Amino acid sequence: MSIHLEDHAELLQALPHGAQDVLRASWQEAARALSARGLDNYLKGAQALHHLGRGEELVVSFVQHAPALARAIGEEVLPDLVNFLLSMASKTSGQVLTLIVQTAPAAALRLGDADLFRQYLSVLGVVLAQAPHGLRPMLENLERLLGQLTLGGLRRWVQWGAQAYRGDADGQRRYFGLQSPDALAVLQQERRGTLFVDVQRRLNLYLRALWGRDFFLRPTAGDFESREGLRPYIEHHVIHVPDAYDDLPAVDPAGAPIAALDIYRAAVNHCAAHLVAAREPLPDDGLDALTKAVVELVEDARVETLAAQRFPRLRQLWGAQHPPPVDPPQRAGDLINRLALAWLDADAARRDTDPWVQQGLAALAAWTTWDDPQASLQTGIALAEALRARLDAERWPAFSLRLDGQRALYRDDNRAIWTSGAYDEAQALAATWERQQQVRRKVNVMEMVNEVDVEFAGDDAQEVWILPTEFWLDQEGVTINSLLGRPPLADPVHYPEWDYQIQLQRPDWVTVLERHAPPGDVARIDTLLQEQRPVVQRLRHLIEAMVPQGLQRIRRVEDGDELDVDAAVRAWVDLRMGQQPDPRIMMQHRLHTRDVAVLLLLDLSASANDPVRGSEQTVLDLTRAAATLLAEALQRIGDRFAIHGFRSDGRHDVHYLRIKDFRESWGDGPKARLAGLEGAFSTRLGAALRHAGAQLKRQPQRKKIVFVLTDGEPADVDVRDPQYLRLDAQHAVQELKRDGIVSYCLTLDPLADAYVARIFGARHYTVLDRVQRLPEVLPTLYLGLTR
Repeated sequence: MSIHLEDHAELLQALPHGAQDVLRASWQEAARALSARGLDNYLKGAQALHHLGRGEELVVSFVQHAPALARAIGEEVLPDLVNFLLSMASKTSGQVLTLIVQTAPAAALRLGDADLFRQYLSVLGVVLAQAPHGLRPMLENLERLLGQLTLGGLRRWVQWGAQAYRGDADGQRRYFGLQSPDALAVLQQERRGTLFVDVQRRLNLYLRALWGRDFFLRPTAGDFESREGLRPYIEHHVIHVPDAYDDLPAVDPAGAPIAALDIYRAAVNHCAAHLVAAREPLPDDGLDALTKAVVELVEDARVETLAAQRFPRLRQLWGAQHPPPVDPPQRAGDLINRLALAWLDADAARRDTDPWVQQGLAALAAWTTWDDPQASLQTGIALAEALRARLDAERWPAFSLRLDGQRALYRDDNRAIWTSGAYDEAQALAATWERQQQVRRKVNVMEMVNEVDVEFAGDDAQEVWILPTEFWLDQEGVTINSLLGRPPLADPVHYPEWDYQIQLQRPDWVTVLERHAPPGDVARIDTLLQEQRPVVQRLRHLIEAMVPQGLQRIRRVEDGDELDVDAAVRAWVDLRMGQQPDPRIMMQHRLHTRDVAVLLLLDLSASANDPVRGSEQTVLDLTRAAATLLAEALQRIGDRFAIHGFRSDGRHDVHYLRIKDFRESWGDGPKARLAGLEGAFSTRLGAALRHAGAQLKRQPQRKKIVFVLTDGEPADVDVRDPQYLRLDAQHAVQELKRDGIVSYCLTLDPLADAYVARIFGARHYTVLDRVQRLPEVLPTLYLGLTR
C-alpha cells in the first residue's frame, strides 16, 4: 500500500470537487497520522459517505477531521465511525451526521480510548432512537458534557432525558441543550470528582519520575448502571484505570477526605509495582476462588513491600485508603481486608489479635527474599486452607467473589498475575494505538553510496538516512535535494470560527496551511530602500529620539538609591537661609529595556494587485515598501519581529506565508521572499489572526503586538453573509486580547470606518486616505505604539 495521494487517483476522482481540494490540503496531516492501510480505509470511508448522498459537507468534514480522530485514539476507529454514520443515515439529516463527525475528535480526546469511543457511538444511537430532536443540541454542548461526566454518567443523563421527554420534541431540545432545570439537576447529580483525562499527563510524568520508566495508561468505564467504576486492571502490559474517581471520605470523621488524585496515584503505583516486580505467571490450575483470592492478597503484599523499600512514602499513601477493620469479623472478606491493612500498617498489625491475621503476618515475616512470586503461591495456599477451616468451624457464609474481595479502592483485580510475565516495552507499544516511529539516521557519504537503493521506498520507509551536508552532483553542479527533494510541509492547523447566528464557536472549522513564500529578486528591495532614502533618514532621527535603553539616572526623588549632591547642597543653602528645603535630594537608577515582540500580518488577497488611484503602483507595492521600512526600523531598534502574510480560498484552505520569522535575521532571505509576494484569493482575517496569535504566544517578550495591514474587509468565497467574517474577526481580536496580545489595524480601505472599529476597537485602527503615505506612516505609527 502507498501513502502517496497520486497512487489513489481512482478513489480521489470519485469524490466531489470540494472534497478533493480539502483532501489534497489534508493529505500531509493524514499521512503522518495513518498507516498505509489506514489511509486506504480513510479514502474508502470518504467514498462511502459520498455515495450516501447526504451532501458534500459530510464528506468534507470526514476528510478534515478523521486524521485528528486517528491521532487521538487510533486509526482502527475510522471504519467504526463510518459504519455508524451509514447505519444512522436513514434516521437523521446530513447536517446532524456532519456534526457527529466534527465533534468526534473532541469526544475522542476526552474519552482517550478506542473502546470507550465505540461505546460513545452507541450512546449517540440511543439518543437518535429515543430522543431524535435532542441529538443536535447535545452535540453542540458535547464539550461541556464530557468535561463534567464520565461515559457512564453521560449514558445515564441521556437515558433520563429520553424517558422524561419521550414524544416531547421541544422538551428534548431544551433538555439536551442544557436549557431546562431538569437537565442541569441530573448533570449535577452525575458529575464525578476528577476525570482521568484531566490528570492523565500528570500521572504519566509522575510515574516516569518515580520509577524511571514509562507506563501506558488507559481509561476504562464500567459504571453504566451504577456510580461504581471498574477496578483497575493490567492487560497486555497496559494499566487500565477508571475514567473518574470521587474524593474518598477519611476513616476519621474529623479528618480531611482523600483527594481523587491521590487515589489515582495509589492505583497506578500499585499496578506499576506489579509490572516491575512480576517474574513469571502463576499457575492457577486446580485453584478454587478462595485460594486464588488469598494468593492474590499475598502477591499484592509482596509487590507493595518491594515498592515501599524503594519509596517508603507509598506505604502511607496505600494504607490511608484501606477501609477500617471489621471487628468482630463475620465473613471471609472481613479477615482478608484486615490482613491486607496489617501488612501495610504496623500499628494496625499490633492492634489486630485475630489468629488468622497473626498467622499471615508471621508467614511473611519468615520470608528471606521478596523477589520470588512462587513464595506468594505457596504462602497463599497455606493461608487459604487455614481460612477455609475457619469458615467451616464458625459456620460463616461461603466465600463470594463479589462480597469477599479486597475493598481498597486503588487495588487492581489481579488478572495480570495469572496471565502475564515480565514487563515487555515492545509488546506494550504494540498493545497501544501508538504507531512505530520512523527511524532517522545520520550517515556518511560512503554508507550512503554503498547501500543498495530501495527503488520503491517512500515517505513511509522504516528508516530514513540523512547526510550531514548536501550531496552535490559533479556533472550537473547541483544538489540532489534541489533536483529530487521536496520542501517540507507543515501539518494543517485547525481553528474554531465564531458563528454569530448561533452564538457558538464552530470547532475546528477553519484549516490554516503554512506555505513557502516564493523568493523574488533581492535587488528589488534594495532599490526600494534607495528610493525611500528621505523616509529612511527621517526614521533614523525618530529612532535616535526614542527613550534610550540601559541604566538611567532619575534625579530629584525623595526615596532613591544614592544622594543627589547638587540637590542636597541646594537644600542645605535653603536651611541656612531659613527657607523650607526641597526634600527631593535622592537619585534613582532605573533599567529601561524594550521587551517587545511584533508580528506584521500582510493581507495578500487578490485586491492587493489593484493599482492605486492616481499612481502606477499597486497596493502590494506599497505594502511591500511599508514592510521593508518597518523591518529596517525594527532592525535598528533591536525589537524582535516577524513578517507573515495570509490569503484564503475557502475555510479549508487559508494560506499562511512566513516571510520572516522571529528567530531569523533581516537579510537577503526575508528580503527575497518579500520581493516575491503576489496577491491572490480572499481575506479570511479571523483564522489568520488566530494563527498569528499562536506564533506570538511562544515568544518570551512581555509586550506582544499583531500589526495587520489590509486593504479591504474580511471576505471569502464560501461566505455570503458580510457580517459573518467581520464578527468572527472581532471574536479573534478579543481572544488575542485575553492572551495579552495587542491588535492594531492599518487599513487602506477609505470606507473601513463602517466595520474596522467594530473589529479592532475605537483606538486600535488607522484608516489611511492617502495610500502613497503608507511607507512613511507604518513605521512612525509603530514607534508611537511602542514608545
